[in-house]
Amino acid sequence: MNTNQEFLHNAYRAWCQGSELRSRRLRNKRFAYGDQWSDTFTNIHGAVRSEYEVFLEGGTRPMTNNLIRQMVKTIVGRYRSEFINNQHVDDKNVEGVHQLNQLDELDSRALEEFLISGTAVQRIDVVHDLWQQRVAVSNVNINNFFVNQYDDPLARDCDMVGQLHDMTMAQLLKQVAGGSRSKAAWVRRLYSNDCRGRTLDFAHAIGADAHQGTSFWVPGDASKCRAIEVWTRESREVLLCHDKATAQVWLLPPGARVKNSESLVTRWDIATVWHCRWFSPMGDLLAECDSPWAHGSHPFVMKFYPLTDGEVHSFVEDIIDQQKSVNQIITLINNIMMASAKGVLIFPETALPDGFTWEDVRKVWRNCNGILPYNPNYGDNKPEQISVNNTNIGAYEMVKLQMQLLEEISGVTGALQGKATVAGNSATLYQNETANAVIALSDIFGTFTNWRQNRDRKIAGL
Repeated sequence: MNTNQEFLHNAYRAWCQGSELRSRRLRNKRFAYGDQWSDTFTNIHGAVRSEYEVFLEGGTRPMTNNLIRQMVKTIVGRYRSEFINNQHVDDKNVEGVHQLNQLDELDSRALEEFLISGTAVQRIDVVHDLWQQRVAVSNVNINNFFVNQYDDPLARDCDMVGQLHDMTMAQLLKQVAGGSRSKAAWVRRLYSNDCRGRTLDFAHAIGADAHQGTSFWVPGDASKCRAIEVWTRESREVLLCHDKATAQVWLLPPGARVKNSESLVTRWDIATVWHCRWFSPMGDLLAECDSPWAHGSHPFVMKFYPLTDGEVHSFVEDIIDQQKSVNQIITLINNIMMASAKGVLIFPETALPDGFTWEDVRKVWRNCNGILPYNPNYGDNKPEQISVNNTNIGAYEMVKLQMQLLEEISGVTGALQGKATVAGNSATLYQNETANAVIALSDIFGTFTNWRQNRDRKIAGL
């Protein structure tokens, strides 16, 4: 395995290590946007069924009352009104980048992702157009992002980070050709000759499961080209040069020739640099460079919350169980009310009409305006409905309890959501309740604010 293959293999391994995070994110996203009955389990017969299918098979239509979505919107709205909209940026250049990239909107969407998945990732690029250059900030989809597993909340032990790109051929050539027409032609040939087949062959050659990890190697859109951007932190031997007369310091490769000068001091040293490589999914090195920016780092700004032993467990994940309980109890109440209203039908066997089966009776009975004949020839017995009111079984109190638990666990109380206060409570008490609710979420707000400050510092260091 050559050096380029090792880099790609390590990138693939880092992407695979994030599979559990992506799976949890997908589940959290389903619950956040209302798909709350898709959890599956294996029944006693060995069949895999979703909760929705199980309820339907039991004759009950599952009901969804999406409380998670309202809580996420409340937190985003509160943060946007108190932090984002009132933000003051001292650096005029950074403020210009904010306005040009509409970072208020990007950060609000990043916060929503932060609550759902526990991750916030943006990238900062300097885009060169024909006549000018500009700073471009964009949110990164966690499905296309990978990073080596690290434990430091400040990511100081991060040594590799990267992104999967699905690009048109024109976009790819602009990115990697470096203004060379011959190199552009070479890249075009790479992606034109059985690209998918060679990709799978290369993945197999470096020991990767190409079919299980297809989304790493193959673009989701067949009309696009997959490129893999990998940044690694590397150490190199350098010659440190210091001109005492001008106070200038610069680095040269080991063995480089320097002019003799009384004011010039040189010494051997080790330098750490971030190096970028662009690969094709077939293992070809398309382009590479050291970090071209003054901050000397990669273009990504990332935050994983909370990062404990390398694991991430988001805000939404904490309240899924309570959301499921609310849905199940309300579905149960609805089922009880329907059963109590309809009751049970006592139908004598001797009164069954000629040509009718018991299944026919069930179909008519389910219809609210059905006509059910009976045969009185064998006696005076006739069908009889028995109804009992069973709705007062404590289910309503259970719903109230679960909703209270939902607020306590999440920290998003009624005061934070703007619900009306109890009659007789003073305005000061209501303000205190709102302030206390914000304190319960201060860790989330503080962590996200720290991430935004790191982003602004990286923008200023371009």
